[in-house]
Amino acid sequence: MNTLILGVGNLLLKDEGVGIHVIRALEQENLPSGVHLMDGGTGGFHLISWIEKYDRIIMIDATLDKNPPGTVRVLRPKYSSEFPPLMSAHEIGLRDMMSIMELTETMPLIDLIVISVEDISEVGMELTPAVKKVIPEVVEKIKQMTL
Repeated sequence: MNTLILGVGNLLLKDEGVGIHVIRALEQENLPSGVHLMDGGTGGFHLISWIEKYDRIIMIDATLDKNPPGTVRVLRPKYSSEFPPLMSAHEIGLRDMMSIMELTETMPLIDLIVISVEDISEVGMELTPAVKKVIPEVVEKIKQMTL
């Protein structure tokens, strides 16, 4: 299966950039052939043309979901309405992007890894300790998912 691991976020906004930090950690790992990494930055409609090329997407993003910071959840949304309601501060929300793919019937299988954060507006390049400490856990989850 052709798989894209897509990390999204803004590195300038601390924990909001956790998806990109995970991609950077995965760049140091041995992943199976057919698994590709992508820093999706702050999202945008331009990502749709990339996502459509894959059978499966493993997407990593920050979420404001009232769970303790650093909580990791794996979701398999089939429809845009199943995405968490408050995901990050990207120029276009992932829910919007998925809605478009639903309408055009181009949505691949998606595994969504969300990492709970407390704040998505704090400026800085470093993750908070609670979020930083779960990066190895997320990397291991992804490695297991791509076996």
